[in-house]
Amino acid sequence: MATDRPRRTALVTGASSGLGRALAVELAGRGYDLSVTARRTDRLEALRDELAGRHPDRTVVVRRLDVTDHADVAAAVDEAAAALGRLDVVVANAGVAGSSRVGTGGFARDRAIVEVDVTGAMATIDAAVACFRRQGGPGQVVGIASVAGFHGLPGSASYSAAKAALLAYLEAVRAETYGEPVTVTTIAPGYVVTELDPDLATKPFAIDAERAGRAMADAIEAGVPLAYVPRWPWRAVGPLLRVLPTRLLTLGGRLTP
Repeated sequence: MATDRPRRTALVTGASSGLGRALAVELAGRGYDLSVTARRTDRLEALRDELAGRHPDRTVVVRRLDVTDHADVAAAVDEAAAALGRLDVVVANAGVAGSSRVGTGGFARDRAIVEVDVTGAMATIDAAVACFRRQGGPGQVVGIASVAGFHGLPGSASYSAAKAALLAYLEAVRAETYGEPVTVTTIAPGYVVTELDPDLATKPFAIDAERAGRAMADAIEAGVPLAYVPRWPWRAVGPLLRVLPTRLLTLGGRLTP
């Protein structure tokens, strides 16, 4: 897509698949130069080659990153800023799901979810804010939360807890950076069908990753504080989850947006 606006730059973590990949593809189409990170560099390299074919004038930098290595997260943000000239947007997207039910011996998986979805995201956001301050200009940090963060869901206790923590952390970052040229955008997807979880196609209001990527990019460019993906019906349903009686949640079985 041709554009006459100034070239923007973005770092997207967890870009090897799912929402991160879809967002990277969408941002490249909108004229962004990118740094894409994940643990699977082969997939990142395939993404870079795909984007080079579609948008030969874009810069796409690939870097392996495990967001639980907090020192390396800071290094990755600094390297992306140097490679792209500056960073305008940093998207803390890397995450894992797959909670086990409480008391069934799956605590190791639950701990891994928190380490990636909470501490990994916090490390990314912390490094991004520090980078924006060093640049001395505007920057935008984007956290990919979930509507699951608005109410603990059965079968998804650790995932819900992780996303609730991220929602609270982003609210605090928004308050701490108030008055600075730092935009904080929280994105709360609902059910998004990806190669990692095709079964979500049977869930209510499910959308594909491409549509989600477009909606996420729209929210980023609008600079909104909070965006639901898709906007409807989750803009109405999401807040209701906060006050939904537990009895009603148990009727629906396992829910994992």
